[in-house]
Amino acid sequence: MSQPDVIVVGGGLGGLGAAFALTRQGLRVRLLERAPAFGEVGAGIQLAPNCTRILDDYGLLDEAVRLGVVPDSMVMRDAVDGSELTRLDLRDLEKRYGYPYLVIHRSDLHGLLLRACERVGVELITDARVTSYENTEGGARVTLAGGETHEAGVVIAADGLHSLARELLVDDEPVSSAYVAYRGTVPAGLPRVRATDLGEVVVYVGPSCHFVHYGLRGGELLNQVAVFESPKALAGQEDWGTPDELDAAFAGTCDFVRDGLPYMWRDKWWRMFDREPAMTWVHGRIALLGDSAHPPLQYIAQGAIMAIEDGWVLGEHIARNRAADGTVDWAPALAAYQAVRPEHCRRVVTTSRTWGELWHLDGTPREQRNTLLRARDPYDYSFTDWLYGPTALTPDQEPAMFTPIPLSSATFPPPPHANM
Repeated sequence: MSQPDVIVVGGGLGGLGAAFALTRQGLRVRLLERAPAFGEVGAGIQLAPNCTRILDDYGLLDEAVRLGVVPDSMVMRDAVDGSELTRLDLRDLEKRYGYPYLVIHRSDLHGLLLRACERVGVELITDARVTSYENTEGGARVTLAGGETHEAGVVIAADGLHSLARELLVDDEPVSSAYVAYRGTVPAGLPRVRATDLGEVVVYVGPSCHFVHYGLRGGELLNQVAVFESPKALAGQEDWGTPDELDAAFAGTCDFVRDGLPYMWRDKWWRMFDREPAMTWVHGRIALLGDSAHPPLQYIAQGAIMAIEDGWVLGEHIARNRAADGTVDWAPALAAYQAVRPEHCRRVVTTSRTWGELWHLDGTPREQRNTLLRARDPYDYSFTDWLYGPTALTPDQEPAMFTPIPLSSATFPPPPHANM
């Protein structure tokens, strides 16, 4: 094998997206995947306009739309009483940002990116478990479990939450949120699906739990996600997030939510971890990308999107630092990537945590949250402009953050007969 320009470690959504982005800039890319075959586990994934904009730039949006669902609305409900709290008109949102909000099966998005990489000639290698990273005089090198080495001008580490490459830059461990997710899909035709509007992305927010549903594959499936805080995790027990905890966590929720629990896959669950934001992603010619750099909690649905953005931004800076003969000046390209992505992703990681706290309130704070959400203008985009607009390539392009609204600002109507 001839030496590639770039090695990408990890064949998930971020790794495939980066491999495609760099290959379309004319680079020879080798992707190393530790599993014996390419694949993706899970069910649905939400793609906001900051991602569908990139898919359109890649020429992949039409295929993604055919494989997924473009919903009409996003609705937030109270999980206890089922009442609507607020909504987003996703068709109007598309007009504002120029690109649609899309929901798609993770395996369909993964397959789309894999086929795109195959078309442009990415060298795809499976059964390649990387055990070490190191810089060389002219680039970087990875060593596989069997002792084989691969070298390139740059190594992109898209090796996930438990990243080995991250250890070169940050001495930290994943942070457990004590929350766990159950997933499942319901085939169209069953009464539960017939009674559900598949044109809506709905989240029911409740005390220490929430429940999400939306349509997939053109309405062939109803995707469901149930997330809750595990008492066993809080108690420090190893066996946490078990099905008995799932049922107990949602016992106080409305009928629609409880009726969805039998459809969840009960033999597999996903414990929710993130990491403290890392502000340095580049170590010589080794660069972090995706969850190796910024694993978030899922509350603003940006994890995979950030990874896809990372690859696009890196590709754009390579294009700006490539000579006529095709050689890349890697130092300024990586410096530009480092200058813009960590701060944006820090904002996403910390906002995801805060949003999750807001979803899971109980007691008076829950009532304050509900009051503020019910008063919200459905066409107020002040909380999404910083996220769904064009992806920044330089720090000065990063939009200002939203201004938080304190729960204490909620005003309740006086009780009946208060003035009598």
